[in-house]
Amino acid sequence: MTQYIFITGGVASSLGKGLTSAALGALLQARGYTVRLRKLDPYLNVDPGTMNPFQHGEVFVTDDGTETDLDLGHYERFTDVPSTVDDNITTGQIYKRIIDKERKGKYLGGTVQIIPHVTDEIKEFILSDNGGVDFCLCEIGGTVGDIEGLPFIEAIRQLGNDLPTNKTSFVHLTLLPYIAAAGEVKTKPTQHSVKELRSIGIQPDILVCRCDRNISPSDRKKISIFCSVPEESVIQAIDVDTIYAAPKDLKDNGFDAAVLRSLGVKKIPKVNLSKWNKVVKRIRNYDGKVEIAVVGKYVELNDAYKSLFEALSHGGISNNVKVEIKRIDSETLKDKKSLTKLNSVNGILVPGGFGQRGSEGKILSAKYARENNIPYFGICFGMQMAVIEAARNLLGMKNANSTEFGKTDKPIVGLLTEWIKDTGIERRNENSDYGGTMRLGSYPAELKKGSRIRRIYGKSEIVERHRHRYEVNLSYKDDLEKVGLKFVGMSPDGLLPEIIEIQDHPWFIGVQFHPELKSRPFNPHPLFSSFIDAAIIHARMI
Repeated sequence: MTQYIFITGGVASSLGKGLTSAALGALLQARGYTVRLRKLDPYLNVDPGTMNPFQHGEVFVTDDGTETDLDLGHYERFTDVPSTVDDNITTGQIYKRIIDKERKGKYLGGTVQIIPHVTDEIKEFILSDNGGVDFCLCEIGGTVGDIEGLPFIEAIRQLGNDLPTNKTSFVHLTLLPYIAAAGEVKTKPTQHSVKELRSIGIQPDILVCRCDRNISPSDRKKISIFCSVPEESVIQAIDVDTIYAAPKDLKDNGFDAAVLRSLGVKKIPKVNLSKWNKVVKRIRNYDGKVEIAVVGKYVELNDAYKSLFEALSHGGISNNVKVEIKRIDSETLKDKKSLTKLNSVNGILVPGGFGQRGSEGKILSAKYARENNIPYFGICFGMQMAVIEAARNLLGMKNANSTEFGKTDKPIVGLLTEWIKDTGIERRNENSDYGGTMRLGSYPAELKKGSRIRRIYGKSEIVERHRHRYEVNLSYKDDLEKVGLKFVGMSPDGLLPEIIEIQDHPWFIGVQFHPELKSRPFNPHPLFSSFIDAAIIHARMI
């Protein structure tokens, strides 16, 4: 029977519940267990698909086309277990399900309430479709005490009673701040956070304390006494130089062993962290550096491009170099003078995005990379901007643009209105809802024989994850190919362009999908490995 581990957080957000959950999943795998990770988000949005990246960070997309929280990206990168629609749920989804049932009379005229109806729906989600894994790790978003998170906390409290002994474990992540003026670590925030959790009816089994220095024996004992947690289950989680060192660091501090003991495991299997040790060794012992410019609208927020930044680091791991990212706000690129920001970089990457704001800066970046033989990687929107740039400056279509930005007589990029999916033909128009209406999830593409992209992948057909509602207009394909921009990847039916490249350029590739979503530290995506390799060659030439 599957055992359940519930991860909650207190004191402050952004302490690293997602990474802690992912690292624990990796540690359990390293001891020979199977795992599944789920995220329960308290916000009322149905999903994060329509949320501003400054509000929520990136939207992670699963193979089955679900728009999810970015923590599912951590889960996949650390465990290599593909997430599905059954691994992320929000308050919005829970309420929507309940209201749909109520409208259909499923509650037999009864009053619909938070308890038991909302909590039962949450419990059903947690317990369903676990596939017989050894451990299901459920992370509760937000912090203990948030009003919107109370139904989720109540649901896992009930499960602690509903399930047999040793089938649930409660992990609570807190902050141990160091107060410089006092010269000491303060345990009160942790004590108060646990007090809040206990007032709701949950006694944590393990405390993971985020800190920037070792926890002293006296502080560990104090936390143990006040929080009713064994000293060996008070785990320090010190900041590490790379997130991929987290599994070993947490193991060395007894985290996974404490979790297993709380679940009644008498004989804890040996752990094998060899693949993680190899990754960390390569990160810490690199042979050189390359600088990559990421030109986007949300570069101030690290989480807005989380999977992208991680995939770039994976490309560095595979080439044994350190990737230094130069974040450039695309709105600041307006003329020749502002483009000097790109002078020193070894590669330019324009990521996915939406809307007209900052688009001209991205188009200028593609032009600069093309004219100066700098490796260019355009992802989704970045591919579309590269095609618009080629149409404007190689074909002389000065009005070339995307219909996403308004009416144009040269619609190089237009709204995707129809495409084939496993379940049938999908159709959209300008009046469709925004949420969940894009071309989402995994789709195949066929690669042209003799192309660079086919050499990089080493195969003729690929499957990658998508998230877009606009496509390059194939009406201009022949003209663009005459001036050197080749369409080297197409959907199997030949109707949707997936990949473009300039073949007489050192490395200029645009893809309509999001390869960063499938990159792993121990299995870097081939496109990022190849892009960083091209950047290394460029660095040697300047």
